[in-house]
Amino acid sequence: MDSQRRRIFYAAAIFVFLAIFLPETAAVRYAVGGSSFWASGVNYTIWAQDKHFYNGDWLFFVYDRNQYNVLEVNETDYINCNEANFLHNWTGGAGRDVVPLNVTRDYYFISGHGFCYGGTKLSIHVENPPPPSLPPSSGIRLAPGCRIFVPVIGWVVGTLLLAL
Repeated sequence: MDSQRRRIFYAAAIFVFLAIFLPETAAVRYAVGGSSFWASGVNYTIWAQDKHFYNGDWLFFVYDRNQYNVLEVNETDYINCNEANFLHNWTGGAGRDVVPLNVTRDYYFISGHGFCYGGTKLSIHVENPPPPSLPPSSGIRLAPGCRIFVPVIGWVVGTLLLAL
C-alpha cells in the first residue's frame, strides 16, 4: 500500500511539473471578416493583416447561402477571380462553413457568382506555430534542445515509477 501511494505521489508531481513548464497551444477559430462575415464590401486584406494564421487554426465562414459560396482556388485564379477551376468547394449549404488550416502554405479563397470582383476574396499564409517559451518571470531558461528533452524525461520517469 505504501509503494502505491508513492507511485501516485510521483505521478502527480510529474504531472504538475509538466503542466507548469509545458505551455498549452490552442488552435484559433477565426470568423472571416469579423462581424461583417463573408460578404461584399469588406476588405479581407485589411481584416487579415494583423492576424497570424497557424497550422491547426480554423477559418469560419458565415454568409448568406443564397448568394455567396466559399471556393478554395490557386493564386492565379484568386487574382483573376476565376471560379471555374476551384481546388475545393467548402460551401456546405448552411452558410456556416469551417475550413481547417492543417497545412503550412498559402491559401486563397473566393466567392463565386461575381462577388469575387466586388472584393469577396481572402488570401492568407499559414505557418507553423512558434516554439513554446517560458514566462519571463519564471527565472528558468531552457536551451532549445531541452524543450524536447524535458517531456521525454517526464515520460520516462513516469513510466518507470508506474512500473514499480
